[in-house]
Amino acid sequence: MTKTEPGTGTTLSAFLGGRLQLAQPGRGHRVGTDAALLSACLSPAADEVVYDLGAGIGAAGLGLAIRCPRCRVALVEIDPAIAALAAENAARNGLVERVATLEADVTRRPARGQSLVPGTADHVIMNPPFHLPGTIRPAPDAYRAGAHVHGQADEEAWILCALALLRARGSLALIHRPDALPRLLASLDRRFGDIRVKPVQPRAGTPAVRLLIRTVKGSRAPFLLLPPLVLHTEDGGFTAEADALHRGEATIDWQDPPRA
Repeated sequence: MTKTEPGTGTTLSAFLGGRLQLAQPGRGHRVGTDAALLSACLSPAADEVVYDLGAGIGAAGLGLAIRCPRCRVALVEIDPAIAALAAENAARNGLVERVATLEADVTRRPARGQSLVPGTADHVIMNPPFHLPGTIRPAPDAYRAGAHVHGQADEEAWILCALALLRARGSLALIHRPDALPRLLASLDRRFGDIRVKPVQPRAGTPAVRLLIRTVKGSRAPFLLLPPLVLHTEDGGFTAEADALHRGEATIDWQDPPRA
């Protein structure tokens, strides 16, 4: 359910089955399935630190914080107004003790003395802009345009930022379009291992519209292409798995071996 906040130009929406209430701009980029899936990609342990790069209003990072109540999360966003909404959403949902909001450019390499400090993350999640310049018509809204389009050098910079932030054996999870897979694998190669790719299909038997990727810094484990996540049944409703993910009641199945 979504309602307009009087006099603010924002709307207040329920997310993850009502587990979060999120303020977001009334027009422009909106949170939805991508954020719900990204929030379900990792399960950090107590006191582990997660950076959500390009966090927007904080949906994915806050969703992860709600699901894993003893981890700590840093929401990283370049737009001051959107970063302010992310901080407001952390407060609105009672998460300020475990969630920090950082206004920073993730295309710049983290450095000591800056807000993004190398080697301080156990995990990184990110939903980078999906499109290269010239491949789609730019959105008239500046925030939406920035959330959707950036150059290939910027795409590489996001991965380098995650690499610098992560401690050894830290994990990176991201969501992207299928046509970006060759570029992403080239960027991840020799920097990360245990790369696991899970296609996301609208319906069974249809081409994937998204890829979920999880990988580990410094690992030498082989690449795995996993069975797809199917979002909808033939009648248009969510599959049981997709419904549980949208409610924050499940995590992505990466087919990890059982823990001893």
